[in-house]
Amino acid sequence: MTDTALAPRTSGGPAAIPPRAGTGTILGTLLRWTLAQTGPMLPLIIVVQALLAAGIIIGFGLLIPDVDGGEAAFLSTGAPTVLLLTVGLVVVPQGVAQAKANGTFTYQRALPVPRALVLLADLLVWLLVALPGVAVAVIVAQLRFDLDLAIDWPVLVLASVLTALTATAVGYGIAVVLPPMLAQVISQVLVFFVLLFSPITFPADRLPGWFQDVHAWLPVQPAGDLVRAGLLSESYDASGRDVLVLGVWCVLGLTVTLRALVKRD
Repeated sequence: MTDTALAPRTSGGPAAIPPRAGTGTILGTLLRWTLAQTGPMLPLIIVVQALLAAGIIIGFGLLIPDVDGGEAAFLSTGAPTVLLLTVGLVVVPQGVAQAKANGTFTYQRALPVPRALVLLADLLVWLLVALPGVAVAVIVAQLRFDLDLAIDWPVLVLASVLTALTATAVGYGIAVVLPPMLAQVISQVLVFFVLLFSPITFPADRLPGWFQDVHAWLPVQPAGDLVRAGLLSESYDASGRDVLVLGVWCVLGLTVTLRALVKRD
């Protein structure tokens, strides 16, 4: 067979097949698309995070008469975790549910791109949305209680990214598996569970023993303990078990999400 036979026809025959886009090009395009959808909401989400941080640190402080140093430390270092979990477990499911309702989610699944890259693009954008909450909560806490923080940056960065990724993966999994309305209802229930019944802004020993055992295997308390160890490293130590529990929940959320994304309707 000659080279002429291998050359694509430019006229009077089938058009040449364009080269396949690389993984980086596909991911970059998906990131730009997802940012175009979510980016305009970023300032509003940061404002909401600031209001929620103020509600946790100032509002909860009003409910506790004569807040001492230990309680102030728990409120102040627990608020960043609450914000990270709220974005992942509440904002993400609602965003995905809305995308499913308006057809965007179905269109993305129909694109000739790996489903894992679609998920990766969403995760990266939601991490960008969630992580400013840590700085917002710390600023509010400093203004209210003037805490003397001892920041361990490697631990704080690891804890913040792992917490945000785990919450986003679990929230995304809830949204893709369940119908949109049910996913939104569950996300609303989760925010009350995180705010009122999770040992993030208060010590775990205030809960009944059986509830402490339950929280030992849920990702909420380990997330709070890791972020607290990053902000108050002189008083709290990071635990490998906390990292393990968060990692297991993160892998579980990602596995459920990917299986749902690649499943044919």
